[in-house]
Amino acid sequence: MLKLKRRTLLLLALAEWLAMSVWFSATAVVPALTRAWTLSASGQAWLTMSVQLGFVAGALGSALLNLADRVPSRLLFAASSLLAGTCTALVPLLAPSPGGAVLLRFLTGLFLAGVYPVGMKIMSTWTREDRGWALGLLVGALTVGSASPHLLSALGGVSDWRLVLYAAAGLAAAGGLLAAFFIDEGPYKTPAPRFNWKYAGQIWKDKGIALANLGYFGHMWELYAMWTWVPGFLLASFAAAGVGSARWAALASFAVIAAGGAGSLVAGRLADSFGRTRITMASLALSGLCCLAVGGLYGRSPLLLFSVCLIWGFAVVADSAQFSAGTSEICPAERTGTALTIQTSLGFLLTVVSIRLIPTLVRLVTWRWAFAFLAVGPAFGLWAMARLRRLPESARMAGGQR
Repeated sequence: MLKLKRRTLLLLALAEWLAMSVWFSATAVVPALTRAWTLSASGQAWLTMSVQLGFVAGALGSALLNLADRVPSRLLFAASSLLAGTCTALVPLLAPSPGGAVLLRFLTGLFLAGVYPVGMKIMSTWTREDRGWALGLLVGALTVGSASPHLLSALGGVSDWRLVLYAAAGLAAAGGLLAAFFIDEGPYKTPAPRFNWKYAGQIWKDKGIALANLGYFGHMWELYAMWTWVPGFLLASFAAAGVGSARWAALASFAVIAAGGAGSLVAGRLADSFGRTRITMASLALSGLCCLAVGGLYGRSPLLLFSVCLIWGFAVVADSAQFSAGTSEICPAERTGTALTIQTSLGFLLTVVSIRLIPTLVRLVTWRWAFAFLAVGPAFGLWAMARLRRLPESARMAGGQR
């Protein structure tokens, strides 16, 4: 059974990696799309914001329809991955207007709601004591998958943006097929609770869950805005420093975002052993400091800037899985589905604001100060997790490790 568990978890992580490669597939080629479609800063932002909104709509719709209960998880994962890949391939295939691309990106996010949350459900059916590490593995795979389009761009997509989207679509299709034929739920499988809108309002009366959610929101305020705009920041900074190659900027962007995969694994293992609030607070503090520091390095040594961004990429997503794991441990078992749906949906909805904010800040205060405003999120998250740590409910997390 242990061998089967390890094989399934690794294959699930691989399928997640492949499927999530479509998330930032358009974002990775924003410079080329800007030239091809004469995109404004708002248009550039909407290529990612539409995916976020689609994901929120898909997550809530899936919960209301109880799709995870009515459709076998592996088939839902597989179908969602294939459909997300299809929508991505249609962007260059149909050569639509920017409006058509935004619609297809929305649908991509809608279908990805059947990948990430369902992957978490499958992962949880195989784990108990090591759930923090397992969810860290899954988020790590999501992170590397999200970074993959930048690697595809560096390997050949810089000259033709269509290649990046076609390649990402192919990877998503491969992830769907992998899930369909080689992944199934584990021995701890239980019916997921029905989504309950009444509890969605009551959840804020539970201080422990409310604070865990607020910590997650602070984390999400920073995370996707950083992932969306750090490639453009690196490209502009490298050019200002005399390194004008878009390929080097794409490679650096891949490495910075993918570093979060290692961060998720390390944080997951540490959180299971030393406590979720302790590890999330450390991660929030480190990423918040990076928000404040990177702007001062704009246009300076590319190597120094890349090094700081690597640390930022490692820390910015390291705590992500631990908010979900902690919430699942604090809330009543029969309400876990609703609690996680509310947390995830509202968190992704918040990212739309911070993603749109960055290009406005760049115009007003330049790249030297734009990312500093993201530090508000980690600071707020630190406050929330410090409050949670003092509550008796926190003793239910990570087997008593706060």
